[in-house]
Amino acid sequence: MGSEEVPLNCCDPQSTRHASRASRASRAFTLLEVMIACGIFFMATFAILALVANTLRNARGLQRGDVDAGMAAAQIFQLLKTNRQAEISGSGDFGEAYRDFTYEFQSGEYQTNGLLQVDIIVNRRGARKPVDALTIWIYAPDAKSGYGTHL
Repeated sequence: MGSEEVPLNCCDPQSTRHASRASRASRAFTLLEVMIACGIFFMATFAILALVANTLRNARGLQRGDVDAGMAAAQIFQLLKTNRQAEISGSGDFGEAYRDFTYEFQSGEYQTNGLLQVDIIVNRRGARKPVDALTIWIYAPDAKSGYGTHL
């Protein structure tokens, strides 16, 4: 109807060339198809690269957190829960993880009910102002202050 089929003659070189061109044309991609495939490939590649970059940025942020007084409070609590004195002061550091940071603390009995008030200050070497300050209260009924007797 649209095109007539021509029988192939095995001995005619003209018909063999025509048949090989027709079969090659039906197997090849057009330029438009190749460009669309490349566009899809590059969009997927850039989406994956953006995802990897975002994941690396998040991982870098998780590697090292900011130093705060809560980190020192955990260490001070371990010291004060086994101590029987209400008024203690001291200092410490965060070890190799945060070499430039130190903390100082001072505790005292808050009123007379066994509640200790602990003031914590975190300093950075070379900085004038403290990095962080925190006040915590620890219940230690066995702690004895020098102001009165504990029953």
